Amino acid sequence: MAEQIKRPVKITETILRDAHQSLIATRMSTEQMLPILETMDKVGYHAVECWGGATFDASLRFLKEDPWERLRKIRAGFKNTKLQMLFRGQNILGYRHYADDVVAYFVQKSIANGIDIIRIFDALNDIRNLECAVKATNKENGHAQIAISYTLGDAYTPEYYISMAKKIESLGASSICIKDMAGLLVPYEATALVSTLKSAVKIPIDLHTHYTSGVGGMTYLKAVEAGCDIIDTAMSPFAMGTSQPATEVMVETFKGTPYDTGFDQILLAEIADYFRPLRDQALDSGLLNPKVMGVDIKTLLYQVPGGMLSNLVSQLKEQKAEDRYYDVLQEIPRVRKDFGEPPLVTPSSQIVGTQAVLNVLAGERYKMVTKETKALLSGEYGQTVKPFDKEVQKKVIGDKKPITCRPADLIEPELKKIEAEIADWKEQDEDVLSYALFPQVAMDFFKYRQAQKTRIDVTNADSNSKAYPV
Repeated sequence: MAEQIKRPVKITETILRDAHQSLIATRMSTEQMLPILETMDKVGYHAVECWGGATFDASLRFLKEDPWERLRKIRAGFKNTKLQMLFRGQNILGYRHYADDVVAYFVQKSIANGIDIIRIFDALNDIRNLECAVKATNKENGHAQIAISYTLGDAYTPEYYISMAKKIESLGASSICIKDMAGLLVPYEATALVSTLKSAVKIPIDLHTHYTSGVGGMTYLKAVEAGCDIIDTAMSPFAMGTSQPATEVMVETFKGTPYDTGFDQILLAEIADYFRPLRDQALDSGLLNPKVMGVDIKTLLYQVPGGMLSNLVSQLKEQKAEDRYYDVLQEIPRVRKDFGEPPLVTPSSQIVGTQAVLNVLAGERYKMVTKETKALLSGEYGQTVKPFDKEVQKKVIGDKKPITCRPADLIEPELKKIEAEIADWKEQDEDVLSYALFPQVAMDFFKYRQAQKTRIDVTNADSNSKAYPV
């Protein structure tokens, strides 16, 4: 029997971003991360995902930390490992589309402060919303990885995914990520999808999934056997549940096979020992809810991400309508179909979910609509894979003519105006971008930062003015 060719699978570690975003609402602080970075740097990861997604907003809003300072500190701790971030295409890290000058400047500053790989995705898989970020990343000599938001539906055929992959490669991306945010990709479908994409494109393929539905580890196994180059995993204390499959488990799974990572389990155990008390603290404080650590098979039944389910529960609780939960779950696929069958990922998941709640509670579909629903059906988020339902669109936006161009083509350059608005508060170039994305949250942080400095200055002045007898 011929010896199998070695093809070690590469691993992107998510514990510093998606793992704690998924399990403890992105509340891991920079100070909690720093002591273990030097040890993590010895593992041999393909990359460590440590920035982007919800970390930027959460740092400013809840942790009172400068996200740019976090990135610089993490960069200083990783001498040998590439750093990766998640970037929402024309939305950057926010919830609306930004002008091209803001997108390009954000990419430039992200790479200048230490990011190597930028994973870029669009909630609607509209390639036009990715072009600016990819060009900017390539211009700065970064690695542009485009993520396809994976979902199920009539339109999402093998031909659809092949077409997307070829467009991504021709756009100049360095790799492709299959972004399975809801844990919908089951093992044998992973075999088929990865095999199909590997035959269609030459660039590497990364698979990102969540353990919500309970199949994540098996899905990774079949994907790697089919030719997947990179998988995203999380160290075991913050793995499983709504997070990723565990790093150590996947390393052991491939040990002694052609896909052997070569990682040292003793070193990984040392890292897990560091993070375990942080998980225990989060459990004790209630920050980590045991519910998100289990398997929720309803994810596969309703194709709804775990975070979206919990959001629906809280919305219904506020309206004292928890008994309508299953009515809403049944309404979600109908709304999604009316809206052109978009993948359910930020912000489309929130738009579809909230509209489903309103439809059920109002007793009449689209009697009440959100401004985001109007924007989506007006084409302001981009193009969906299928056309909108014409009757629903008419009911929601009336005679308004929907846009068909790339949404950002209608946005004037914004940077100079933003710079002028925060001139009195700017301490670093990056402050302009923090304010551009989250104006109110960033301004609150700037005021907090200023107050902290004033307090330190006053304390120092008091201590220096004390006279001591000789």
